[in-house]
Amino acid sequence: MGKETRLFKSKERKSREEVVTFLHELADKISTGAVTLSQGTEELQLELPENLVLEVQVEDEEKKTKGTEHSLEVELKWYDNDQSAAALKLK
Repeated sequence: MGKETRLFKSKERKSREEVVTFLHELADKISTGAVTLSQGTEELQLELPENLVLEVQVEDEEKKTKGTEHSLEVELKWYDNDQSAAALKLK
């Protein structure tokens, strides 16, 4: 397995409407192919390729004191120099 390096992490409590606003803004940035994430003085710029791998996962985890924690995870993945993107355009 390769080494994993965390480049950015954010965890904040937000209202459902604030989450909706964030996701809409993120979707707009993804459509342009350029996403900038920032928190305080920390900033990360991403250039996204035309084709991405979309992974959606739902989990439940039992917490001893708080009960069941539910999570909905949306993950985008891509590789440097992904040749499958070029192959998709040729078809």
